[in-house]
Amino acid sequence: MKKNPWIAAVLNFFFMGLGTLYIGNRKLTGLGLTLAALALTYVELQLKVAAPTLYPIMFGAVFVANTVLAIDGYNEAKM
Repeated sequence: MKKNPWIAAVLNFFFMGLGTLYIGNRKLTGLGLTLAALALTYVELQLKVAAPTLYPIMFGAVFVANTVLAIDGYNEAKM
């Protein structure tokens, strides 16, 4: 069954790995990305308190990663 590319993109943008799990082709990758997103969220929140000057760099890196994963999810769902 063909999946909606926009749903995959939005899921991957807001939470790494969920779009990949939604598509279902790379379940282990999706699960790994989702677990990494949970850990990264914890680290990001701790960094915001411990080193607030580094937080914008972390936020930017996560934003770029989520954007790339959203594009990947969109393209994979279109296939």
